[in-house]
Amino acid sequence: MKYSNCRYGELRAERQAAGGLRRLQIRLAGLFVLSATRSSAATIAENFSTDPLQNGWQAFGNTNLFQWDSTNQSLDVTWDSSQPNSYFYHPLGAVYSKTNDFLITFDLRLNDIAIGTTPGEPFTFEMAIGLIHTTIATNGNYFRGYGYFPDIVEFDYFPNDINDYGATVSTIMISSQTNYSNGGFTDPLELETNTLYHVMMVYTATNQTLHTTVAAAGAPFGPIQDACLGASFDDFQVDAVSINSYSDDGQDPDYAGSILAHGTVDNIVFASPLPVGTINAVAAGEVQFASDTHWLYTLEQTADFQTWSAAAPSVPGNGTNLVLQATYPPADKSFYRVRADLP
Repeated sequence: MKYSNCRYGELRAERQAAGGLRRLQIRLAGLFVLSATRSSAATIAENFSTDPLQNGWQAFGNTNLFQWDSTNQSLDVTWDSSQPNSYFYHPLGAVYSKTNDFLITFDLRLNDIAIGTTPGEPFTFEMAIGLIHTTIATNGNYFRGYGYFPDIVEFDYFPNDINDYGATVSTIMISSQTNYSNGGFTDPLELETNTLYHVMMVYTATNQTLHTTVAAAGAPFGPIQDACLGASFDDFQVDAVSINSYSDDGQDPDYAGSILAHGTVDNIVFASPLPVGTINAVAAGEVQFASDTHWLYTLEQTADFQTWSAAAPSVPGNGTNLVLQATYPPADKSFYRVRADLP
């Protein structure tokens, strides 16, 4: 069977290793644990309400592939593999590795998508959003299709192609020595056009796992397979959050693929460390966790996991242990979670 050289390389590595709101809401139920390393700290939140190029964003390659839509307050993106490697990225201000906890979230809506758009390259190819190392990714020898693409943490989408093996969502980490993470391939799973997808990727250093959740028009989508680091994985080094349109140059002609897609990206957030650390129950209706000063925290409660409500007013993070207590805990049993909001 045939894949595009890029997709085949990732699948082979796996087998060998065996919108509406203008603020972000993250709901964590004590599943994610902060690592001890907190020296690198950053929170980047972009809702495209103003020109992103005036807010720390940069463009590389064919800059026309990325256009700010001031009316709809989003970024119009073209993923065109016939063009050189092109990125719309925001530096993180530090280098992050497998020892750092972090999360990436974004909204994605596809207007149209087609594969086999470059003559002689009929198979599938990816569209990508994630973390890159800018010096390496902008090097002239960086060929995503050829298989040389170190230092990335990415959400990739491969549409179905003429072989009809099914569309694939790939969440992948690749090291400085081009070692692949294990797992992270979910197929068949197709992204529909004109549907708003909200993607959240959370990497935790304690278990070296990248956990991804996706919502489609507000409803759960997937589930997405976790990606984790094996014993032979050296390390990745990333320094920017980026929307990536990769060139289809350098592929094996027998597996060559190409893509042309148009869509919008919105509400991008990168945060490290995670806004919610380990949640510990202190007493009935009271929780304690490690907080971050960039975020507002709300304790939410439910009795049936269907309807959640605020159990107390929101509280700003203090950079250390924060205690949230329910103002009016229900008389019957109740379950709690913590919501983190960017102001």
